[in-house]
This record gives sequence, C-alpha cells and structure tokens, in this order.
Amino acid sequence: MRSSPLAERTIVITGAARGVGAALAHEVARRGARVALLGLEKAGLDAVAASLPGPALAVEADVTDLTALDAAAHTVRAGLGRPSAVVANAGIAEGGAFLASDPAAWRRVIDVNLTGSAHTARAFLPDLLHTAGYFLQIASLASLGAAPLMSAYCASKAGVEAFAHSLRAEVAHRGVGVGIAYLNWTDTEMIRDADRYAVLRELRTHMPPPARRVYPVDVVAARLVRGMERRRTAVYAPPWLRLLQPVRPALPPVVLRVARRELPRLEAAGQVRYTGPLGAGGRADRAAYRPGP
Repeated sequence: MRSSPLAERTIVITGAARGVGAALAHEVARRGARVALLGLEKAGLDAVAASLPGPALAVEADVTDLTALDAAAHTVRAGLGRPSAVVANAGIAEGGAFLASDPAAWRRVIDVNLTGSAHTARAFLPDLLHTAGYFLQIASLASLGAAPLMSAYCASKAGVEAFAHSLRAEVAHRGVGVGIAYLNWTDTEMIRDADRYAVLRELRTHMPPPARRVYPVDVVAARLVRGMERRRTAVYAPPWLRLLQPVRPALPPVVLRVARRELPRLEAAGQVRYTGPLGAGGRADRAAYRPGP
C-alpha cells in the first residue's frame, strides 16, 4: 500500500468515530497516510486512532461550529502537517412523517449534514489550496432520488451534492479537486437502527433488488479510497449507482407510485411514526447539541 498517492499525506475525516468514517480511517492508514479524525465522540475517536497502524490524531469538534473547526484545522496542521485530502463525512438522520418530526431536530439534520460540510470546507480549504489537495463530499443515493419519510436527510444530501458541484467549479483552476461520493445502504449503526422501524425497513425492502441490498462498510470504504487516490469527481459505492444518473428525472414518479401504494397500508398499521435521531452517532449528537432559544 506504500505506493498509494495517499502515503505520507495527511488526510482529514469528519464523523470518524464509527461507521464509514472509521472504515475510511483504517483504509487510508493502510495506505500509509497520516489520519486526523474529527467528530463529537472523543472516546470513540481516540479508540479508532489507537487502532490505526500509523500516525493519527483525534480531535473533538462539532462540524456545525466553525470556530471549533478552525481550531481543529490548526491542531491538525501543527500535529500532522497540512492535509492533502479532506472527507466531509459527518452526518445524522431521522425518519418519519414530516409533520410528526421535531422542527429543531429536522433543522439539526440540515445543519450537520449540509452546513457542517460547508464549514468543513471553509476551515480546511486554505490547506487544500496550499497542497493542491482533494475534498471528498459524502453524499448518498438520497442525492439522486428523494424518498418519503426521510425529508431532512434527503434535503441535506441533495444540498451537499449541489454544494460540491459549486465548490468544484470555484477551485478547479487553483488545483483543488472536489469529488462527490454516492453511497447506497451501508452496514452502519445508522442503517441497522433504521431497520428496527418497520416503515423504514419497508422503504428499503420495496426498492429494486440491487438498491435494497446493504453493503459491507469496509467494501464501501475501499471503493471510496480508490476514488480519492484517483481524485475522481464522482465515486459510486456500489458502482451500479452511476447508472441512475441518466434516469434521475424518472425517479420521483416511481417513488410516488410506490408511496401511494404502500403508505396507506403502513399508516393504517400505525407504523408511520417519528423515529428521532438514528444510530449511536445521531444519539451522541442529540446529547451534545443544546438548541438555543
């Protein structure tokens, strides 16, 4: 793995205490990178950092707090050197009908997933300009086609896709690459938690066979890192997701048809209910976040 373009480079990953972020940390470390792990769960970040084979730094920071991210960027620069790649991976989700959702929690999903990604870019872009580096935005199948009962998550992932496209056009002439990673269902605590709720499990299992499959997190991470090594503008995990790009306009009518058929049955069974934050990461964010007036 020492022949990797990432070897001896500093890589920043947000949301790195678990799931895709932790798997990415292991994958880039195997390729000889120095890894900076950012997130809210310091104990989890420390544990991941201690398990890596090379230099690693765990920095506690809320991606919605630009001051904290600026401080984290300074810490990374001093401890590991200027980053050559930054992965905006931090994200949370909740499920249920829009009107049943808590407005503050709905807004928090947007703040973490979208504003947090923009803050991450704002804090680390000066370093990437210096290193002619690469910014990878973690998006989702939800960026390609929105689904019911996940309105905040779908809105945030559509937003990060648009943000990454815009940022790429701004910084390409300055040598910085910007990629978008489109992920399908991945075996993380968030998805396992979502499957505990009948309505979200039904949402997944009523998708076509390739789309309903849950993919191992280490397989997804390996594909994302190969995209990073090649500075891809788009990375698809699994690869077949790229086939949805040309048919994106056809997806909303298909989703609408399925929703009209299935949601009345689920509502009658009392299965359409608000889930609150999904997964341990979502619960950690709720515990750390204190909304203002």
